Formats: sequence, C-alpha cells, structure tokens
Amino acid sequence: MSNQDIQKLDFEKLGGVIPAIIQDSVSKDILMLGFMNKQAVEMTLAEKQVVFWSRTRKCIWRKGETSGHLLDVVCVTPDCDFDTLLIQVKPNGVVCHTGKRSCFEPFLCMGEDVEKRTI
Repeated sequence: MSNQDIQKLDFEKLGGVIPAIIQDSVSKDILMLGFMNKQAVEMTLAEKQVVFWSRTRKCIWRKGETSGHLLDVVCVTPDCDFDTLLIQVKPNGVVCHTGKRSCFEPFLCMGEDVEKRTI
C-alpha cells in the first residue's frame, strides 16, 4: 500500500477512522476488528506491526504492546471503496484479550457441529 493509497482512504465516513479487519496470513482466520485513523495506518505501514486508534481512550494503541502478542504485518489491502482495510498478519501469540486466538469465538455455523469446530 502506497502513500497515494493512504490519501484515497475515506476516514470521514466514520468520523475520522476506518475499520481494519485482522486476518491470519497463513490460516486465513479472521482474528479481530479494530479501527485506525490516518496516523495509525501510517504507523502500521512504517513499523510493520498493527497500530490502532482507540475510540474510547482517544489515543494510538499498539496491539500487543502490553502482552507482547504483537501482530506482524504481512499485507495491507484496502477494499473497493477505500473505507476498510484487510490486514494480513503473523500473530505472536493469542489476539483476544480473553486469551483466545481470535476475538470471533464461539462459532455459530449453520449445519455444522459447532462444538467440534475450533480455530
């Protein structure tokens, strides 16, 4: 993703932030959803580690800074409207604050034994 692409991102649609979908680069599992302002996007690209904007604390938040479970960036792709990012990562440990690998658990899958499905 280039500086030109950053300029195309539509931060105004959601009041200065865009959603960032975090996906495991190997398994392709969706790990979490966070929000980024322009500064967080620029820092993520420069540092090659995921940086979010905390909407509640109103500050930059480096994912994994406290736990050590940083998210190493593999690929950053904007969607067709330039208002959402898909960020593929190599996680360094669990992603969710609950201690799970993904924030998207438990599963509710139609026609599948949910009990047996794990990430």
